[in-house]
Amino acid sequence: MKKIIYKNPEDAENFDLKRFIKSLSKYAKISEKEAKEALAEFDQYETMHVSCLVEVGMKLIGEKAGDEAMKEYFTEHEMWFDEGKFERLRRITGYLVGTLDRWNDAKKAEEKARVKHCVNSAIDDAERLVALETQAMEQNIAYAR
Repeated sequence: MKKIIYKNPEDAENFDLKRFIKSLSKYAKISEKEAKEALAEFDQYETMHVSCLVEVGMKLIGEKAGDEAMKEYFTEHEMWFDEGKFERLRRITGYLVGTLDRWNDAKKAEEKARVKHCVNSAIDDAERLVALETQAMEQNIAYAR
């Protein structure tokens, strides 16, 4: 049986699907099937934090009843998102760090000089396509659109 953590892992409680659906019913009519499908991504875990349930609930309510209902649901359950509890953790040049405060000048310079990659490019797809075609022509390589 899946367990839910509210505050401390040692205080985990058994997950009750009917109770979850009942908490959503104040904002939107969600079927058991819809709830199970939305929770399927967590099937691989024995235990999950209550914030996962809130995220799933927001998604379901947003789809069924709109943004206002979703905001109300979140406001009622935002206590489970303890903002001060987590800090951003990044992997920079082989180190796991939250901030660069304690780094010496050489390490800060290394971080500043590194090539930063991102998922979303600032260049739009049309510009990227032209750049790829140009590069292919310069190197005499066939390029198919």
